[in-house]
Amino acid sequence: MNLEFRQVKTDEDLQQCFYIRKEVFVIEQGVPQDLEYDEYDVTPDAAHHALVLVDGKPAGAARWIPYKENTAKLQRVAVLKEYRGLKVGNSLILGMENEAQGLGYEESLLDAQCHAEVFYNKLGYSTISDEPFDDAGIPHVRMTKKLN
Repeated sequence: MNLEFRQVKTDEDLQQCFYIRKEVFVIEQGVPQDLEYDEYDVTPDAAHHALVLVDGKPAGAARWIPYKENTAKLQRVAVLKEYRGLKVGNSLILGMENEAQGLGYEESLLDAQCHAEVFYNKLGYSTISDEPFDDAGIPHVRMTKKLN
């Protein structure tokens, strides 16, 4: 199995990200489509979009945006059901962290669905929210990690 992390630079790659996000968030989790897409999805350059391919096939997608000085905010992390457990999520997170760190960011922040909190803990993230909060009808916690 070959995992490839790709920084999205083309409309074709961005469309593959949208396909993955629609399958995971809209169809599987019931997030309204109008909440899933925003101003950071207009072009490949509107955010730092990422795609992971498994043996050349789209398997996972995510994006990050500048949040505040020295902090990158990871968002829309999605892995197709048939690729879960194959380190696709790890590849997405570590690839985005490396990109952000290379651009001078010192911290990564994300709002994790509560069921994924343990996954992010294993990657070095710490929960900083006192209680879960609702985002698109799904309980989330805010997590952070120092980038070294």
